[in-house]
Amino acid sequence: MRRIGLLGGMSWESSAEYYRLLNELVREREGGLHSADCVLLSVDFAEIEVLQSQGRWDEAGELLAEAALQLQAAGAQVVVLCTNTMHKVADAIESVLAVPFLHLADATAQAAVTAGLTKVGLLGTAFTMEQDFYRDRLAGHGLDVVVPNDDDRALVHRVIYDELCLGIVTDQSRQAYVEVIGRLVEAGCEGVILGCTEIELLVRPSDSPVPLLATTRLHAEAAVAFALG
Repeated sequence: MRRIGLLGGMSWESSAEYYRLLNELVREREGGLHSADCVLLSVDFAEIEVLQSQGRWDEAGELLAEAALQLQAAGAQVVVLCTNTMHKVADAIESVLAVPFLHLADATAQAAVTAGLTKVGLLGTAFTMEQDFYRDRLAGHGLDVVVPNDDDRALVHRVIYDELCLGIVTDQSRQAYVEVIGRLVEAGCEGVILGCTEIELLVRPSDSPVPLLATTRLHAEAAVAFALG
């Protein structure tokens, strides 16, 4: 089994999901008492959030690249960045590594294509929905990517940072997300990407009339497939 390096803490709520999923998936594949061979480096999200809000992406990239090198030094044979938004600095991280970096958007796009989807909605932080680093990566796999309107984007972003990253999950916010998903479906989306790892704590497959692409699980599945070969 290859060792998986998890670069997490953004937020730790989603990193905990990664850890759980990796171990469950390895147990499903290998049986018995098998679990994932992994190392986790969890950064202080408060520091990252300041860099995000101030647009200091180069500094954030340098910080996470150094953290990725620490994972590599700890024996990681593949690195998984446990956040959608910070894939904005994926190139900075990948450029310093001698081991593979599994890009979350690639794993997600491959799942969408395999499912026969061509037009997908994208939910995530404002950075993920409004900037091109993630949408363009998805489009590179042949997907037509649609984001919510201005008001819906603001709502989705607020719930992520003010609630989900703090472990707060409410029925009111779930219903608000369901309505946002409904409007994406009305716009012709055949599926919706949960492009923020924390969203999976809130929205369930039964909440949507179209398939939901759970990026945390898809990323974890890709990591386990690489680790087990």
